[in-house]
Amino acid sequence: MPQKQLRDPLRGSCLCGGIRYEVHGFIGAMSHCHCTMCRKAHGAAFGTYAPVPWQAFKLLAGEDLLQHYRSSDHVTRTFCARCGSTLQYVPDDRPGFGLAVATLDDDPGAKVALQIWVKDKAPWWELSEDPPSFDTVPPKDPGA
Repeated sequence: MPQKQLRDPLRGSCLCGGIRYEVHGFIGAMSHCHCTMCRKAHGAAFGTYAPVPWQAFKLLAGEDLLQHYRSSDHVTRTFCARCGSTLQYVPDDRPGFGLAVATLDDDPGAKVALQIWVKDKAPWWELSEDPPSFDTVPPKDPGA
């Protein structure tokens, strides 16, 4: 998926404001994830994430509040110890992480590009045709 040039920097925070951060440069295509773990982590029908390279992320405040939870054998999720806000989805095998887009204080200037893991969606949630949906994850582009 293409990356989007951001207003530099893009700022975000947790619900209580104890954790504050900036993203510089680029984020990847935003997606709604309907998997059971994302739904539970967010307490919502889906979690919305955008890929961010580590070098683009700067923690401004709240390092002492940033907690880690190993949600599976290959993913760690971060959250605020004070207010519980979900912040990051950190897979072991990637050079970046998924930023919980709802924690942004600024407009990312992009729309959600896809919905993933819709086979696990909440039964009370109705999908729309836009953005495109995938039962799990989209197939990899062989030309990429």
